[in-house]
Amino acid sequence: MLEILEKSAIVAGQAILDIYGAGPAVIYKADTSPVTDADHRAEHIILADLAAAFPGIPVVAEEAVAAGHVPDIAGGRFFLVDPLDGTKEFVERNSHFTVNIGLIENGAPTAGVIYAPALGVLYSAAAGRARKAIVEAGSVVSSWTSIGCRRCADRPLALTSRWHNSAETIAYLAERGITDYEAVGSSLKFCLLAEGLADIYPRFSRTMEWDTAAGDAILRTAGGETLTVAGKPLAYGKRDQPEDSDFANPWFIARGRV
Repeated sequence: MLEILEKSAIVAGQAILDIYGAGPAVIYKADTSPVTDADHRAEHIILADLAAAFPGIPVVAEEAVAAGHVPDIAGGRFFLVDPLDGTKEFVERNSHFTVNIGLIENGAPTAGVIYAPALGVLYSAAAGRARKAIVEAGSVVSSWTSIGCRRCADRPLALTSRWHNSAETIAYLAERGITDYEAVGSSLKFCLLAEGLADIYPRFSRTMEWDTAAGDAILRTAGGETLTVAGKPLAYGKRDQPEDSDFANPWFIARGRV
């Protein structure tokens, strides 16, 4: 499965890069978030690949959900797809955008692939192993490297969102005496934690499950964790939430080894 997900993410990423080079067509959703022709093209590629390879596993994909297409996930096993995470980064011609494909089983992320096409970096995880490779011209050109979280440093490095930072996040870091932090776009924040290049990522602003599933799977496999503010593992497949929409996440703290 993982090889199929990796290949699909790379092909979708190449399509994104083609549009990135030519200049995307941008429209704005009701919540003012941007969506581009690259989002739709990448999602079309991934949905076709998943339907062909895994016809029995439903797929919850960002743009399909926005269009009202939500599959039955009662079986507990489904994919979460964000075809272009970090659309604002993409529109602003920043390299921090990714393709995210995550597998959920019984509410937990168990496999994930994240491809950063402008950076040429591919991350994936399943079955207890998290790894990274370099991609050029649509192919993996390096040996796979195993990655893992580091123990929290005496002077921890925090990661924050470039576009969705909040006063609550800054207060959380200040209360814990964390003065070193870096703003990073998209799901790359999970990857940097998983790779042992940072220590903590508090997210006290809204995210959706397709934003986090793949990165969370990679982080957990690499030895880290993603917890709600109540200290429980972030769960997936959240429907009929009384205070938020389907698949919306609560605030969370992702971190490496403690």
